[in-house]
Amino acid sequence: MRQMVRLRHTVHRTTTVAALLVGTTLVAVPQALAAAAPASAEAPGGHTATAEPLGRLGPLTGLVIERLRVGDDVAASKFGTDSPIEDPVREQQVLEQVRTKAAALGLDPEDAAAFFQDQITASKTVQKGLFARWTAHPEEAPTTRPDLTEIRERLDRLTTDLLDELKATEALRAKPVACTVQLALAGGSATVRERLDTLHRQALGTATHHVCVTGRATVS
Repeated sequence: MRQMVRLRHTVHRTTTVAALLVGTTLVAVPQALAAAAPASAEAPGGHTATAEPLGRLGPLTGLVIERLRVGDDVAASKFGTDSPIEDPVREQQVLEQVRTKAAALGLDPEDAAAFFQDQITASKTVQKGLFARWTAHPEEAPTTRPDLTEIRERLDRLTTDLLDELKATEALRAKPVACTVQLALAGGSATVRERLDTLHRQALGTATHHVCVTGRATVS
C-alpha cells in the first residue's frame, strides 16, 4: 500500500513538473520569436518556407507541418469535384505500408501506425476546414487544381522522412516529461514561424498526439 501511495505521489510530481515546464515554454517561445520574425522564402507549392522549429523535435515537427501543408493542396485538388475527403482504402494502404517500413527500421509498427493515423486525421481536418471556408467565401477558393498523383508522391516521400525522424527521436520520445517539453518547444516555435491559423494549429495538435510514446497505441 505504501509503495502504491509513493508511486502515485511520484507520478503526480512528474506530471506537475511537466505541466509547469510546458506552460513556461508555450508562453516564452512565441514571445521571443515574435520579437525576431525570421526571413522567409517561397517554397514549392506556393507555401512560405521558414526556419526549422526549435528543439530536438523540431525536425519532426517541421515535417508534420509540411505534411499538413500538402493537405491544403489535397483540398485544392478535390474541391468542387466528386472526389471525397474520406478515402478509407487509401488510408489502410498507407497504414500497412507504414507498419512494414517501421518494422524494417526497428520501430514498433503499431506505434508508428498510430502516429500516421494522426497525420491522416489531421489532414482531413484541414481539408474539411478549407472546404467549409471556400464554400462560405468562394472568392478565396483556389483557381488551380494540383495533380493528385504528384501530391501522393510527395506524401510517400514525407512518409519515409517522418519514419526516419521517428527512429532518430525514439529514445527521447520514450521519456514522457522530456518529450512533452520538447514537443511544446517545437510546436510553439512552429506556430509563430509558420504563422499557423486556427485551423492548422488544431490540425498540428491532432498530428502530434502520439509523438510522445506513453504506452501501446492501437489503430482500428
